[in-house]
Amino acid sequence: MSCLFCDMEKMNYIGENDLAYAIFDKFPVNQGHALIIPKRHFESYFDMTEEELVSINRLIKEVKIQIDHKFNPDGYNIGVNIGETAGQTIFHLHFHLIPRYSGDVEKPIGGIRNFKESLVPYK
Repeated sequence: MSCLFCDMEKMNYIGENDLAYAIFDKFPVNQGHALIIPKRHFESYFDMTEEELVSINRLIKEVKIQIDHKFNPDGYNIGVNIGETAGQTIFHLHFHLIPRYSGDVEKPIGGIRNFKESLVPYK
């Protein structure tokens, strides 16, 4: 079985530790959009070990510092799509670290809560 993330070449890495690596997203939603990816192949956040969670969290923080220096964003969203229904298209767990910039959307209130109409009005 071929997997884009299992086959990723190290020259694309922007960060790495023992259990995870990071790359810039090839289809960014904002400048500096990065992916943090466990080295072990598995699909779901819920299949992750505690050690992988700690490693990924450390790498998210390290990559954030890089993005801060390179792009100077005003905020961030961190997201994980779990399952096809939730929009997962590459079935190897990955975290999206998305820098946000003032004015990049008209009304950012609620952040990722506004990806679809809420069942109950937010605020």
